[in-house]
Amino acid sequence: MKNIDLKYYLASSLFCVIVFLFWLLGFPQAMNYQEQNQLFLFTNDYFWNDMRIAGGLADYISEFIVQFYYVPWLGALLLALMFVILQQLTWKLMKQHSDTYFPLSFLPALFMLWHMGDINTLLSFPVATILTMFAAYLARSMHRGFDLLIVPLLYWLVGPTVWIYVLLRCIEKGLKSFWAMAYLVGIQGLAYYAFLEQWPRDMVITGLNYYRIPMQTPMLQIVTPLSIVAVVAISRWIKSRMILTVISQATVIATASMAITDGYDSEMYELLKQDELVRKERWTEIIERAEKEQVQNAFSSQCVNLALAMTEQLPDRMFQFYQSGTDALLMPMVRDNTSNLPTAEAFFHLGMINESLRYMFDIQQSILNFKKSGRYTKRIAECYLINGNYAVASKHLTVLGQSLFYRSWAKEAATYLNRDDKMNTHPKWGKLRQLRYKEQFLYNYNEKDKMLGLLFTNNQQNRMALFYFMGQMLLDGNVQGFTQYMQWVQQYGGFTQMPAGYADAMKCIQAQGNLPGSEYANYVQRMMKEHEK
Repeated sequence: MKNIDLKYYLASSLFCVIVFLFWLLGFPQAMNYQEQNQLFLFTNDYFWNDMRIAGGLADYISEFIVQFYYVPWLGALLLALMFVILQQLTWKLMKQHSDTYFPLSFLPALFMLWHMGDINTLLSFPVATILTMFAAYLARSMHRGFDLLIVPLLYWLVGPTVWIYVLLRCIEKGLKSFWAMAYLVGIQGLAYYAFLEQWPRDMVITGLNYYRIPMQTPMLQIVTPLSIVAVVAISRWIKSRMILTVISQATVIATASMAITDGYDSEMYELLKQDELVRKERWTEIIERAEKEQVQNAFSSQCVNLALAMTEQLPDRMFQFYQSGTDALLMPMVRDNTSNLPTAEAFFHLGMINESLRYMFDIQQSILNFKKSGRYTKRIAECYLINGNYAVASKHLTVLGQSLFYRSWAKEAATYLNRDDKMNTHPKWGKLRQLRYKEQFLYNYNEKDKMLGLLFTNNQQNRMALFYFMGQMLLDGNVQGFTQYMQWVQQYGGFTQMPAGYADAMKCIQAQGNLPGSEYANYVQRMMKEHEK
């Protein structure tokens, strides 16, 4: 018996290592994405704001854990431990009936891994699931009368995953506990009409913060809890048979395979990887990944072009990579929490501080579960510091000072408040103060080439603005403007000879687009075909 238990613990330990490596080496960008869409604060207001709705404790614990994603290995470790706890709780609930189907104890954890491939799945869901299972395990020896108190309390603490508890109690206690199902329906109805009427009813039923997009409930959010109930029911009612043991092992293997192949879209996660690298300013790695394979959309084009500009390769290599069109350098505003991130970052590095500020504000307000962001708040504070708006910058720094991983940065940044002399000598902020516009005007996206040209004339040392200005005219097909302003490249670009990309574009223009092998000609022909469609 001890040998069997040791074998089981070794299997769980191996599962822990695999999950740890899965997140750390395979999908650290997923952790980066989740961390940058919340800002956990160590304040009483933050705690009570979570606790005011059903599932608040699960939300608070999950947000506390997600902040540690800032350190990838630590986030991966915490996730691995959570998955093992989920598997072990499943096994303990099964084992009290039968110890035959150990492989099935991994099934709910694998469904959860599959479900978390959806980037809108919030950690509140697995946390709530674990808390519910733990409550069910502790209550296994309690009289069913205790459920009168436990069910409503558990519902408010973890949310609708309390259904797992009720169904497990029905399996444990039999038909006499089926009253708890009607009791829970009544509790949810009471909670909606008495405390949560401002929320859509469907969200109250399925979970307020299990999924980032309101009014949507993915199938795996239903399948995963049901798999817990199913494996416990199997261990309770089905006797040991060799064929069922084989089926259980095959089911686990098949689920693990589908979780990895179907749950994690390669293109989406490549875009998240590019965003992570942009955030960490790892420009060379962005280019290297795009050289191997590039996602063909505007988000990817912007990330790669920004990396090329920051390494001063944009004039030479821009059209060696996929260009989505006129939005390949800078995108118009899109109302979501991700699409405009490379544009906001490009604005910041160009010195278009007000536009970076505006985009970051809009991106943060587009987080659908109304959370703030450490990454976005930090950039917003930087923009206010560069603009010399110290009073507003101080407010954002105060908020960041109540967090864990942004506290030291906020404390250091606060030493620059009301210190123009110190700001002007900062290696990044001081430079951006010199690059930004000298006059106030309204930004017009449809005339972004003119905005970039004006940015360059304000400070002719802003070579990045010059690269973006010339690149934008090529994307727009503004042949006359590109030819006219080539003198700027010769005078201010710092090149001993014409950049290869510009030389290719000039040959293409002179050949009126009929230049086989030309990278720019290929772009023009592709745009013409797409326009015809």
